[in-house]
Amino acid sequence: MNEEMKRILTMVENGKLTSDQAATLIDSFEEKTEKKTLLEDSPYLNRLLKVRVHSETNDNINVNVPIRLVKVLLQTGIGIAAKIPQAQAYTENIDTELLLSAIDSELVGEIVNAKLANGDTINVYVE
Repeated sequence: MNEEMKRILTMVENGKLTSDQAATLIDSFEEKTEKKTLLEDSPYLNRLLKVRVHSETNDNINVNVPIRLVKVLLQTGIGIAAKIPQAQAYTENIDTELLLSAIDSELVGEIVNAKLANGDTINVYVE
């Protein structure tokens, strides 16, 4: 039995929770566990976010980031960055909820396709 269940049962024994309140808490823990398990087992999280910058001067950049890492960074990194004054300017216009929603929806394919005036191209996609 996990620690949360033990705590809930102890609170019921001590009269701090009713059986109905305990049932509601248990249900919410079970839902979170089910969602977490489904997400952790999702093959989508093994996909890669790929960033490709092709430069006319041959200064090319190729970056592959696992979606699993992107999700963790979005969930934790933005919260941390928001507390750092120098980073706030870079993070204030990032809609993390939208990005996390795209991951949860298992978005696949091209996200950005840009051709700059100097001939450089930028491509971002999930593969």
